[in-house]
Amino acid sequence: MGEVIPFVPKSERERVRLIREARAIHDSIFPPEQQDKALTSHEVGGTTGDEGEFS
Repeated sequence: MGEVIPFVPKSERERVRLIREARAIHDSIFPPEQQDKALTSHEVGGTTGDEGEFS
């Protein structure tokens, strides 16, 4: 049979476009390498709040 092409409303396409644009601007200001280092150092010292509950 034929190929089914899903309908995507114009508002959804615009939302996706704006998100991509915002991410590009954010990445130009804060390069991903710096974000990865900040997340890694935060995750290493952070806790999840679950430690010791079932010990």
